[in-house]
Amino acid sequence: MSLVSLTGLSALVAEISDRHNLPQSAVHEALREALLKGYERYRRSLTLNQTTPFAEDYFDNFEVELDLDDEGFRVLATKVIVEEVENTDHQIALREVQEVASEAQLGDSVILDVTPEQSDFGRMAAIQTKQVLLQKLRDQQRKLVQEEFQELEGEVLQARVLRFERNFVVMAVTSAFGQPETEAELPRREQLPNDNYRANTTYKVYLKNVKEGSHRGPQLVVSRAAADLVVYLFANEVPEIEEEIVRIVAVAREANPPSRYVGPRTKIAVDTLERDVDPVGACIGARGSRIQAVVNELRGEKIDVIRWSPDPSTYIANALSPARVDGVILVDAEERQATVLVPENQLSLAIGKEGQNVRLAARLTGWKIDIKDSAKYEAEQQQTPAPEVEVAMPEAPVEEAASTEV
Repeated sequence: MSLVSLTGLSALVAEISDRHNLPQSAVHEALREALLKGYERYRRSLTLNQTTPFAEDYFDNFEVELDLDDEGFRVLATKVIVEEVENTDHQIALREVQEVASEAQLGDSVILDVTPEQSDFGRMAAIQTKQVLLQKLRDQQRKLVQEEFQELEGEVLQARVLRFERNFVVMAVTSAFGQPETEAELPRREQLPNDNYRANTTYKVYLKNVKEGSHRGPQLVVSRAAADLVVYLFANEVPEIEEEIVRIVAVAREANPPSRYVGPRTKIAVDTLERDVDPVGACIGARGSRIQAVVNELRGEKIDVIRWSPDPSTYIANALSPARVDGVILVDAEERQATVLVPENQLSLAIGKEGQNVRLAARLTGWKIDIKDSAKYEAEQQQTPAPEVEVAMPEAPVEEAASTEV
């Protein structure tokens, strides 16, 4: 069989593998594809005056075989056996095949060596091969990144700031010990307003998405604003969560408030089946040490840890912490609408700056919450007789429901 010599092929593969941090099998694949493109360039150069150019898929039945022992490559073509040949690249005559294989039948396929002479595989084909090889190596790297990090979607990784683009920060993340760093994109909407992104500073980030297909820029999209980051940080700081003694039932986070006058804030609802365990206290820690570690990682973000309750009235009252609630009226259980009565001096606290507190409480509980002044509501009820509405009080005082703001 013919062979186009590639002196030092094994050493070349090893060098490319080390330089691009790719397995040699990936380099082999990239090299085969690149050499096939070089062969296509060679073939097209022979038919420049051909009236009908080759179709895009014309060479799909061709492949390159690397020979590492003899340091070279061959070009092979799969051809269909026919009675009369119309295209010599795709077909071969039955009588020609039967000269060497009498059992051959029409419609069978055979693989033939179509390797060009060493001198024919010219300079332009070699240049094309080199260009395609570089592109294929980049594609192989992207493919490996996708395969490696797709399994890590939804995980929290350590990231280091590399540089700044117009609308995002480019960070370097590592998936495991000993693995090289990979570039990731932190979009503006996924950044925290309190973060100060300086070069080489490190942050914990949530791997939100791995882009599909080929991309020139970073393929990984990470987030500092995801609610799952808060869940991870608490699980990392609170052993009771890791041991499943305490569970996080719901999280509502507003990392990028609509107004610059309102800071980022999170509400997290926790529960336990252990009678002797205080889930809120476990999350706060001695002298607030556990929750303070989370707050520090989130650069001072306010966090309310509240006790979840199966009773909607109690849960809603707790969710409005740190405000003190007089009562909760479940106006429409099917539509999940509730009216919450609070003292006048607690009204602004319950609503929060620009409505942030009640907005987060609504997201946390899944109920539409309407805040009203207790005294005014009672006066309105006396002036306008209406069907009696049951005002539910929390199962425990709001203080015992333990809302904590740091």
